Amino acid sequence: MARTAIIAPSLLSADFARLESAVRIAEEGGAEWLHVDVMDGHFVPNITVGPLIVEALRPLTRLVLDCHLMIENPDQYIPQFVNAGADVVTVHVETCPHLNRTIQHIKSLGVKAGVALNPATTLGAIEEILPELDMVLLMSVNPGFGGQSFIPTLYRRAETLRSWIRRDNLECLIEADGGIKLDNIARVHAAGVDVIVSGSGIFGSDDPVGTIREMRRVAGSGS
Repeated sequence: MARTAIIAPSLLSADFARLESAVRIAEEGGAEWLHVDVMDGHFVPNITVGPLIVEALRPLTRLVLDCHLMIENPDQYIPQFVNAGADVVTVHVETCPHLNRTIQHIKSLGVKAGVALNPATTLGAIEEILPELDMVLLMSVNPGFGGQSFIPTLYRRAETLRSWIRRDNLECLIEADGGIKLDNIARVHAAGVDVIVSGSGIFGSDDPVGTIREMRRVAGSGS
């Protein structure tokens, strides 16, 4: 059975003065998720948004709010993002010394739990906990800034992770984030990625709505 690609426009590349417009672009293009990049200036060298932005977004849309916590001490803030309206909360394996506890914490709050891996972090870091996860996010850039170039080791990593999920018959999505645009989205999906995050690839284009629609078509999720 063919996998359906989920397109998740990243608000990191949107106009922060017009976030509601970005939400409408995502909806009109047929995106299913909105990706919210949360950065603290410690784990990554940038500072972005917090729970208040998620809380402001929640009444505006029924799209899945996919919150990617690129922060130190994520356990301290997970309840705030859930209360603000997050549907998916993803933490970095690099920041969670007690990853099982963190994942159970997220799931106990009634939302989906994901774990992200930086490009140089071995897949083995999440192999033991994979059966507990709703999603694994493979970074295809080093996190911290939008508009970076795609790191092609993502293809091999996604293929390997997909083989593990298939081998153990798991219900776990694979997400990829970083440098994904129209010219590589088909190969990203073919490598095993279910949820495709794109920021500058969408909001940096001349026609963001049309770009989302074309991404859905190219990745096999549109008509």
